[in-house]
Amino acid sequence: MGCVAAVMAGGLGAATPSDATGRLVVHSGESIQRAVDAARPGDTIKIRPGEYRENVVIDKSGLHLVGSGKVVIRPPGTRARDACGAQSGSGICVVGRKDRPVRDVTLRGLTVEGFARNGIWASDTERLSVIDVAARKNGVWGIAQQKSTRGVIKGNDVTENGDAGVFVANTVTEEGGAPDLGGTRIEHNRMWNNRIGLTVRRVRNLTVAHNSMTGNCGGLFIVGDESRPRAGELTVRDNDISRNNKQCPATKRLPALQGSGIVLTGTEKARVVNNRIQGNAGKSPLSGGVVVFQSFVKALSENNDVLDNTLTDNEPADLVNGDTKGKGNRFSRNYCRTSKPAGLCGKS
Repeated sequence: MGCVAAVMAGGLGAATPSDATGRLVVHSGESIQRAVDAARPGDTIKIRPGEYRENVVIDKSGLHLVGSGKVVIRPPGTRARDACGAQSGSGICVVGRKDRPVRDVTLRGLTVEGFARNGIWASDTERLSVIDVAARKNGVWGIAQQKSTRGVIKGNDVTENGDAGVFVANTVTEEGGAPDLGGTRIEHNRMWNNRIGLTVRRVRNLTVAHNSMTGNCGGLFIVGDESRPRAGELTVRDNDISRNNKQCPATKRLPALQGSGIVLTGTEKARVVNNRIQGNAGKSPLSGGVVVFQSFVKALSENNDVLDNTLTDNEPADLVNGDTKGKGNRFSRNYCRTSKPAGLCGKS
């Protein structure tokens, strides 16, 4: 893509090499995008503290974009060209192609704030790592990826985004079955005060572990549909999903939201294990601690395991099995007091 036109509204300086080992340094007033354009696979781009008003596109493999101190990336001025193309209005875009994915890119130690669309957007990537990033006050998603495998989303603070704080999907523009994500890991993140903390849509083979989701309208949504392969075969474990009681209005896709802990809809063979889920309360059809919900497109939730979780003070119930046509959903050894239908708590 080149993307040389995507520079800060102020300051057009290029980054300068810090040494002969393939590291570049970007100082306040210089352009991150120019450093990306100049970098070669394997290079590290170190960004000094400051505010950078630009969009950044990474379309080459093996780059490491690392903040040193307080690095804040905000939208460029109104006259600046938006480098992210089809995802215009996003902060950092990591984009490959179906026949040539971008591999082994790292984003670390950055704040991406105030973009009309997404803080970080990734498409057609392999082994993308997003670590210790703050994604806040973005219009749609804080950190989002599609058509991407083997990623790591770890240790991030994600808040005040218009839709999901973190969003992982097969594709956002087309119908299709759930791809195997090759063990993508979403772990040790803090997601609060978004519409939904984390949305996992039409994908398979990933782990969601040791995250905190609180103060959203909903904590975690795992969503599938009638497409094949079915969404599922993923693990949700050791998360704290509490007090997601913010009120959000209905959209074209979903009813009004409040008080949803974990929602599974149209999924199969998901394992929800050893999570602490407390104080999620509301009157939405999706409210409750763990809710297995009948899909709006009539896809069944089947053979999911909800095991060894601690659930307290969730309303209308700690466990809700609302997909009575789905077969093989197992609720076992959960510590809880209320369920719909009755009798799901403590079963072995």
